Amino acid sequence: MLIGVPKEIKDNEFRVGLTPSSVAELVQNGHTLFVQSGAGIGSGIADDEYVAAGATIAATSAEIFERADMIVKVKEPLPPERALLRPGQILFTYLHLAPDLRQTKELIASRATCIAYETVTSPSGGLPLLMPMSEVAGRLAPQVGAHCLEKEAGGRGVLLGGVPGVPAADVIILGGGVSGTHAATIALGMGANVTLVDRNPDALRRLAFHFGTGVRTIFSTRSAIAEIVKRADLLIGAVLVPGAAAPKLVTRQMVATMKPGAVIVDIAIDQGGCCETSRPTTHSNPTYVVDGIVHYCVTNMPGAVARTSTFALNNATLPFILALAGKGLKTAMADDPHLRAGLNIHAGRITCKPVAEAHGLEWAPAETALNAPPIAMVS
Repeated sequence: MLIGVPKEIKDNEFRVGLTPSSVAELVQNGHTLFVQSGAGIGSGIADDEYVAAGATIAATSAEIFERADMIVKVKEPLPPERALLRPGQILFTYLHLAPDLRQTKELIASRATCIAYETVTSPSGGLPLLMPMSEVAGRLAPQVGAHCLEKEAGGRGVLLGGVPGVPAADVIILGGGVSGTHAATIALGMGANVTLVDRNPDALRRLAFHFGTGVRTIFSTRSAIAEIVKRADLLIGAVLVPGAAAPKLVTRQMVATMKPGAVIVDIAIDQGGCCETSRPTTHSNPTYVVDGIVHYCVTNMPGAVARTSTFALNNATLPFILALAGKGLKTAMADDPHLRAGLNIHAGRITCKPVAEAHGLEWAPAETALNAPPIAMVS
């Protein structure tokens, strides 16, 4: 199979879809690789390293999209990239379609096959391709939150860990999944007072066992959240409903009750955010203020630590890329129901039910869509 790796064009996105070691693995398995010039620079990977691994360097993304059978990216394709997709082409990347109707409709219109990292599952019920970036985002959240709490950044002027005689900051984390657990680990290590909120009793037991008395756990209800946000210096939103839009757990009225200069870091912003006041931001303009509360809602947080993120992501994605390239789409999907769960759009049909429900659109099960004729283009 001919596989293409374009340079990411999202604001300050420095990750890259494949590392040289992944390229070498694919080349050794008989595949042809094209990598856009400069695609790996932000992750500290030079073009020469890709050439040494067996790839051909392409000058433009247009060349990549024109030639490749499968496009491997990191972030969702932006409008100029979506315009380059063609029927039957495989796109393998993060998509986060539930909060993005325009992207959903344009990918449907492309009649390409769009597989989302974030909905690929594992035999244990996890999300193996989302996990590494959830780990990174979770570990970054207290770090960026601590900076946003600094006075020059618009925050309360509070040191996360405090000092002897002065209390540490109160960090409230909504969601005890992968990102929430990693956020708690770092916040606790920085000396903060940490509270984790989740509505899954088993998750709360797991968290209590993992952290012991170092972290307070609270069962999530609307009234509980309304009370605890009032004392938060840093509120981290780490809620996830796989494939679906994030639930709005924190209302605008709740935000208005928070301490002036408190900070919200909404990790869930890729899926629309879990605060009513959250809206997507970029690394070049990461924060804004609502009712005196600093909001950090960067949609590609792990891009800030691109090298770590790129290698962590490749460790997870490579086996699936090898399966798609080696077996072809239909056989790979038939052989692996967990990869099949990642199929979001195929040949003009939505195949991910939560995405369809988010937009009020029709959907078809992946098994049905893969064996149905493509939907005819309307001129």
